[in-house]
Amino acid sequence: VQNGYILVLAIGMVMVIIAGHIDLSVGSLAAFIGAVAGVLVVRPLEQDGWEWLPALPWWAGILGAILIGALVGVWQGFWVAYVGIPAFIVTLAGMLLFRGLALMTLQNSNIGPFPDEFRAIGNGFLDKENAVGTALGVPATYNAMALIVTILGILALVFQAVRQRSGRIKYGQPVEPRTWFFVKLIVLAAMVGYVGFQLSQANGIPYTLLLMVFLVVIYTMVMNKTTFGRHIYAIGGNLHAAMLSGINVRRVNFWLFVNMGALAALSGVLIAARMNSAVPKAGDGFELDAISSVFIGGAAVQGGVGTVTGSMIGGVIQGVLANGMNLNSVGIDSQMTVKGLVLLLAVAFDVWSKNRK
Repeated sequence: VQNGYILVLAIGMVMVIIAGHIDLSVGSLAAFIGAVAGVLVVRPLEQDGWEWLPALPWWAGILGAILIGALVGVWQGFWVAYVGIPAFIVTLAGMLLFRGLALMTLQNSNIGPFPDEFRAIGNGFLDKENAVGTALGVPATYNAMALIVTILGILALVFQAVRQRSGRIKYGQPVEPRTWFFVKLIVLAAMVGYVGFQLSQANGIPYTLLLMVFLVVIYTMVMNKTTFGRHIYAIGGNLHAAMLSGINVRRVNFWLFVNMGALAALSGVLIAARMNSAVPKAGDGFELDAISSVFIGGAAVQGGVGTVTGSMIGGVIQGVLANGMNLNSVGIDSQMTVKGLVLLLAVAFDVWSKNRK
């Protein structure tokens, strides 16, 4: 829940970095879209200039905010893909531009509070009242919906792993030894079960976690199973070879930034929902956290290498570090030092391992 908006940014960022680009504007864009969501959903009457705009239902405000984020991605993708300006320069300009637009939209004030349904996206839990548990006669100390979702998740995990292994065997591809396969699967299922059991003893499964699982599954399929995903890897691995093979590099780069804009908008919605307010300083430094998550998760600096799940692991590592240091009252100066060293060591290990090969 605390790091969901960073993980959403990391999903889009890993795709951008795999293609050999970088996006420095996502934090400012998230702040701008949070401000837009505040205007669309809350519509502060006391601010001059917005009298013509009716308040929208919370779901319409979210869709509108994500659409505006995608349009911002169209803007940045045009300059990168079709004008040929390096993404570093375009997004550096965007970092300043969208932060300024966020300040202009909010008029140096906060917008809030948001409706309960909107706020639940960043702070809500699935069946927090345990109505399902009451109906099924489950003890009140356990959230029945969390247990059900955990069991379904474990079954889906086992089914997918067995199906993938069977497919490889069918087509004569190498697979890991059967004993190691089942040991790894049992350990992974036990980890998921343990997390789900702990959540069932608390408030249940957060909506943010469900959203993240959905995004990870969808974008993992996009990167591994679609032509668009293979083109991203090809462009980052060898740009000239990709162009000679007939890949429309401009179109791929354009849609990469459209996708990044939509995900940054979703991150901005999550920030506003968690804080229950749209604030001018939201998203400050989030672009660095997203980039760090991607590199800690195993992405290559040169592009062409990286996974969505790896970036999620990198983001979780950063979140655990930050949370642990906060709980131990570590000063902000030491926290920044530790984060910087972790990022440097992760990239240094990547370079060292590639030089060994």
